[in-house]
Amino acid sequence: MTDLQPLRSGHLPVGDGHDVYWETVGNPEGTPVLYLHGGPGSGASVGQRRLFDPALHLGVIFDQRGCGRSRPLASLQSDLSVNTTSHLIADIELLRNHLQIERWLLLGLSWGTTLALAYALSHPQRVTGLVLGLVTTTSKAEVEWITQHMRRVFPAEWQRFTSVIPSDLRDMRPVDAYVELLANPATATAAAAEWCRWEDVHVSLDPAFQPFPRFQDPEFREVFARLVTHYWSNHAFLAESEILDRAPELDGIPGVMIHGRYDVSSPMETPWLLNQTWRSSELHVMDRSGHGGAELLPLVDDALRRLSN
Repeated sequence: MTDLQPLRSGHLPVGDGHDVYWETVGNPEGTPVLYLHGGPGSGASVGQRRLFDPALHLGVIFDQRGCGRSRPLASLQSDLSVNTTSHLIADIELLRNHLQIERWLLLGLSWGTTLALAYALSHPQRVTGLVLGLVTTTSKAEVEWITQHMRRVFPAEWQRFTSVIPSDLRDMRPVDAYVELLANPATATAAAAEWCRWEDVHVSLDPAFQPFPRFQDPEFREVFARLVTHYWSNHAFLAESEILDRAPELDGIPGVMIHGRYDVSSPMETPWLLNQTWRSSELHVMDRSGHGGAELLPLVDDALRRLSN
């Protein structure tokens, strides 16, 4: 399949010295759909333009603060205090206004589902629907599962993941210790490599698993690891269970959640609990998939078509 070419693109100043990269693809008169990428810190890719039907959708893609083609990148010198969920939500609103879009459909994958849910709770009047794949709310319990309790599934790999933590940081949670390691020029490179190795491990139950090729890039690894640990150590800068507790507020916004039965990175419990109180949502379980897989994209395509108007 040939990749769609952007209709428009640019860098939008959003404050705090940050410019975010954005682009639009597809039909200028189509249903606006905002894509929210994972990570935090993975950035968007050219291939993600294929998520949109070029006849049906005006697709909007942007790289969240500190990653991808946005600037500055989350380097050792970056001030991460101005990179939080509330900052990202404000950036999305600036982008919506810049593009003169009244309301849009949100498509989020992995971390992008947390951001989509947080945005919808903050600006429900701007959201026509939510398509969420590989669902997470980045709660304290979810972060501790993925960085601590998952040792029960991958004990040898978890031992390697934590072996780089020096004795003076061993009384901290692993995610907090990694924040310290990634802020130190002497340890950042090795810590980023081990963090990304662990990221590959906990998605590896997917039958179609392949190591993430961008983890071969040292700069990408450091930006990604620094942003993931920054957000995870702060539980996405949200109150504990905030998204789950406020899920009834989403009633009336149609939503489709798609989740893999073998997804140990983001356990099935999260979308199941959301679906219990967000009554205008659907939950589709991919019985042969983990954190991704071949079943995902056809279900995303179907959900986007159904929720487009």
